[in-house]
Amino acid sequence: MANQLKMADQKAIVALRGHGWSQRRIARELGIDRQTVARYVKRASREPPLEAVDVGSESNPAISTAGSDSSNPAISTAGSIGRKSHCEPFREVITGKVEQGLSAQRIWQDLGVEHDFAGSYESVKRFVRRIRSTRPLPFRRMECEPGAEAQIDFGTGAPIITAEGKRKKSHVFRIVLSHSRKAYSEVVFRQTTDNFLSCIENALWYFGGVTKALVIDNLKAAVTKADWFDPEINPKIQAFCEHYGTLILPTRPRMPRHKGKIERQVGYVQGNALKGRTFASLQDQNRFLLDWETQTADTRIHGTTRKQVGKVFQEVERPTLQPLPVERFSFFHEAQRMVHRDAHVAVDKAYYSVPPEYVGRPVWARWDTRTVRIFNQRMEQVAFHIKREEGRFSTDPAHIVSEKISYVERGTAELLGRVRVIGDQASQWAESMLAERGIQGVRVLIGLLSLARRNDCDRIEKACETAQTHGAYRLRAIRELIKRQAPKQEQFEFMQEHPIIRSVSEYGKLVHSQWSKEYS
Repeated sequence: MANQLKMADQKAIVALRGHGWSQRRIARELGIDRQTVARYVKRASREPPLEAVDVGSESNPAISTAGSDSSNPAISTAGSIGRKSHCEPFREVITGKVEQGLSAQRIWQDLGVEHDFAGSYESVKRFVRRIRSTRPLPFRRMECEPGAEAQIDFGTGAPIITAEGKRKKSHVFRIVLSHSRKAYSEVVFRQTTDNFLSCIENALWYFGGVTKALVIDNLKAAVTKADWFDPEINPKIQAFCEHYGTLILPTRPRMPRHKGKIERQVGYVQGNALKGRTFASLQDQNRFLLDWETQTADTRIHGTTRKQVGKVFQEVERPTLQPLPVERFSFFHEAQRMVHRDAHVAVDKAYYSVPPEYVGRPVWARWDTRTVRIFNQRMEQVAFHIKREEGRFSTDPAHIVSEKISYVERGTAELLGRVRVIGDQASQWAESMLAERGIQGVRVLIGLLSLARRNDCDRIEKACETAQTHGAYRLRAIRELIKRQAPKQEQFEFMQEHPIIRSVSEYGKLVHSQWSKEYS
């Protein structure tokens, strides 16, 4: 069974509710849970009322919170409810310190030192909270220079009734120039990032220029993480702003008055243009809104500026807008990708290389119908590729680690350059070998270079010189010559006569005699 409040607290809840206090305020002042207050208010509404509370009598006094005083309209009409706060005698002192911006703890410390205050810190804190709640600071109105700012928001648009009779909800995008109050409206089905950017872009081209800043709330299509001091903006939104030379400025979370101009404008387009209407398609509703902007919204005298909106825009604000870019923003897809072990990322079922230092790390891929761009986590571009077909690879040679480039890929020119370092004889042999053996000679060159890592260049030079004289263009011939260091073949002149050379007739007699012996 739930704990029951004392009868005095129950009567206080009913009495303060009768004076028009909200349940939240009653809970705060009496120090009771708001759900408990709601339960007793509901019970009082369906049961016979409790006997009236005589707030002036001394019997069964309702105990109020510290800080309750005659400044409270619910209490001043009949004296005081319960005991007074220990802070009441120091009201003027505390009020003065609150106006100086001092904290409740500082005020409590000063009261103890300066006035021998014996009350608790909690009582001072409640009293200060009460003073601050009854003395709200006035809002400060901010007006903007022409071309400085535009405010953006979404609201509920008119319903779309399809040919099948299906009712579809729409969202109306509204952007207003803060100086002239010139506005643009467009209806979409979904508040996606692409739809959001498309609406902004259509508005800028409708205005004929760009403001220096765009003030938005923290809608998910634009703000990844809301933070008044350092919000995280969707990278596509940032790219859009860079393209148009403007800035996105999100407001403080749950603070609609920071963009008060657009808050009123959304209500204006809903109440004046769309209320009570339905449309057959988004196109019909958008055409209607364009006509309404020109014929109604632009011709009105604005309640704050007391000037005609369209006239102020044409004469004052439009000339101050920044020029539009040559081309519209190229809408792209964007997603985070993990770099594979082969230093490639998969984008739209094709594969694109990145620098090797990003292997195993996340990167951002941004692609459209023509190009693919890869960015690191600081949104710095690290790779650029032409879009490829599904299943194809696009590899930038600069992204391949030099140790992973084979000699075959480097080509014969580089291989011959390395052979020249060995010596002239090796270079001559290599060129002759390539001319003799063709493409198969590329591997022979690689083998020759490997021999240079294990043997002196002089020995290789001698082996190549010997092999060249013999016309031997196989690598094993070079290996054998290096082992044996065989001398090069000498060439002799052909001699017709010599003492050891017999005449042909003598060789004939010798053959005839041998033939006779075998068959005799």
